[in-house]
Amino acid sequence: MTTTNRTSHPIALRDVTVTDPFWASRQELVRTQVIPYQWNALNDNVPGAAPSYCMHNFKAAAAQNAEHHKEGKAFVPPKYTFRGFEALPDDPAHPDPDKFYGFVFQDTDFSKWIEAVGYSLTHHPDADLEATADTAIDIVCAAQLDNGYLDTYYILNGMDRHFTNLKDHHELYCFGHLTEGAIAYYQATGKRKLLDAACRFADYIDSRFGTADGKLHGYPGHEIAEMALVKLAETTGEQRYADLAEYFVRQRGRQPLYFELEDRRRAREDGRNYAPREQNYAPREQNYAYYQADKPITEQTEALGHAVRAAYFYAGAADVARLTGDSDLLASCERLWRNIVDRKIYITGGIGATHMGEAFSFDYDLPNDTAYSESCAAIALAFFARRMLEIQPKSEYADVMESALYNTTLAGMALDGKSFFYVNPLEVVPEACHRDERKAHVKPVRQKWFGCACCPPNIARIVEDVQQYAYTIGDDSSTLYVHLYMGGGVHARLSGTDVRLDVMSDMPWSGKGSVAVGFDAGDSASDASKDAVFTIALRLPAWAGGETASDAVTVRGRDDISRVIRDGYLYLTGAWHDGDVVDFDFPMPVHMVAANPLVREDAGKVAFVRGPLAYCAEGVDNGANLHLLHADTARIASDPSCVSVDRIVFHAGAAAQDEQGLGEVDAVDMPMTTLTIPAWREVEDSAQTSALYHDWRPAERKTTTATLIPYFAWANRGENEMTVFLRG
Repeated sequence: MTTTNRTSHPIALRDVTVTDPFWASRQELVRTQVIPYQWNALNDNVPGAAPSYCMHNFKAAAAQNAEHHKEGKAFVPPKYTFRGFEALPDDPAHPDPDKFYGFVFQDTDFSKWIEAVGYSLTHHPDADLEATADTAIDIVCAAQLDNGYLDTYYILNGMDRHFTNLKDHHELYCFGHLTEGAIAYYQATGKRKLLDAACRFADYIDSRFGTADGKLHGYPGHEIAEMALVKLAETTGEQRYADLAEYFVRQRGRQPLYFELEDRRRAREDGRNYAPREQNYAPREQNYAYYQADKPITEQTEALGHAVRAAYFYAGAADVARLTGDSDLLASCERLWRNIVDRKIYITGGIGATHMGEAFSFDYDLPNDTAYSESCAAIALAFFARRMLEIQPKSEYADVMESALYNTTLAGMALDGKSFFYVNPLEVVPEACHRDERKAHVKPVRQKWFGCACCPPNIARIVEDVQQYAYTIGDDSSTLYVHLYMGGGVHARLSGTDVRLDVMSDMPWSGKGSVAVGFDAGDSASDASKDAVFTIALRLPAWAGGETASDAVTVRGRDDISRVIRDGYLYLTGAWHDGDVVDFDFPMPVHMVAANPLVREDAGKVAFVRGPLAYCAEGVDNGANLHLLHADTARIASDPSCVSVDRIVFHAGAAAQDEQGLGEVDAVDMPMTTLTIPAWREVEDSAQTSALYHDWRPAERKTTTATLIPYFAWANRGENEMTVFLRG
């Protein structure tokens, strides 16, 4: 692999802090509620929640490993036995302590939890939490085999078949999450035990995969190892890890298709006939395009298949494009990005429209009431966007990243941090969720936990790490990019000077804030008479008007700071003084948004967006039968000021629906902005409602108003209807 300078790179997490009430409160919630809650979940100690079996499996593998070391050559390892994609005990109250349970990727429950722990400890040292994490790490590392392999599914079920079903059995996915968690914990604490275990696992993988004769020519079934290997290379300085990431990206989809060879081999070994997989995606027919593996990425033109896998893969490919400077690979990432944001993304920043395979659907197919829009998929899109920003700071990447973070990602967690959404629909009728099998995947209230628990810990880790999405530093070390506006501070070395930026922001409720420039004590530039020449590049958000929003940015008392607009960023360059302040007051109008006419489900409907937030209507505010509620689009279009923006205190809280605590939300008060829009309702007269069909006549209108709340806050006041798009 050859390397080239990228445009920008992230700032170390410890050098960025968040103080604004919005994100700081979310992080405090993760720290005080979600991380302890999830530790209990990993140990199957949450009443009413589906068991994880994660730590159970690590303990079982560690015990088997200890037995192996004790018996030596006399030890008889288990022969592989396939027990299904999810293995559950015959007696849930008494699982066998020596057996693997859960999904094949169950190890990642720990890996994502330890990553969130690492991010939390970076800014909030906690001796008790660190001790708990160290104990967990000891158990996990005790499960690692001498050759470096560390995946409890095969360690417990039989190593004689490991790396034989890369397509479906997630070993490399488990490695990826383990590695990202290990890096986060190492960077927070300086402790290398888990990082060394990840390196040994990476070394083993590197010894087994590649283009050389005798090596496996395969690649991950569920991508993430690509991103993790790049991060591991940058953490350790080991180039071979980056080379392995490049191999995985470039090898994927090359002929002969490795997954097809695997399928044929397993069919032969199991005495079955191989059934060819059609390349045209059909429901429940998981062809190789489903895995982004039907052709090389440089030949892919459409985002296809499992949405999380796809976005993880595109993010990893962007990492490799950044390191190698490969223009064809970068062009592929840009082409796939365009297909997603132009044809396959929800207004909430969610992706993956169909529950059939948790996948992208065809272009412009974005149903609201059956939307899958997995929480993990929005997080994966944020990963992809941030990596594209590192290559080319373009405001569109940050606009999409911001939408995914503020809307779908945050909607995945209740305001009390104790329940979660896997699926994030844009329209919900609770009766349909309960009685219509086609909508059974849509839940009207958040769940305590999931047996397939990828989303809750994924939300926890990105919330604790969100400040790393706010800034990057140009590779010339003279430019600091501000991608997201969140109150806090950032320390960076720019043009040889240690600079501190203190950011004040009222996001996402208003576009007003400031950036104060300071020089760290002891630096030569800390003397007010000294200058430091560098650039602050501020994103000009699309919701504020894009490049026209540059007029909302001023530098107090300075007319000698140059201003250049490029790709949606305002570059402010000059000799900065200690104490300089940049003020911004971005307009935050309410946008009434219509979908592309090819999005059939939204024809004749509108949604409302203000700043980075999408809004929705709930039945608790607007009554039942939201399909009869219409936005008064004519009035709003002619007089946008008729929409009221109201600062309120939102009161969350809901009683449990059953003895397991389903739907329960603790009382939480949160400052929030709601919208009140002019609207009308169709009057339900007896003549119309008594007959299933009747002669058409214009609907009788009843003038009213509709109250809209931020999408991320829905389903925090009990089970009720919800819709993002309103009829016009």
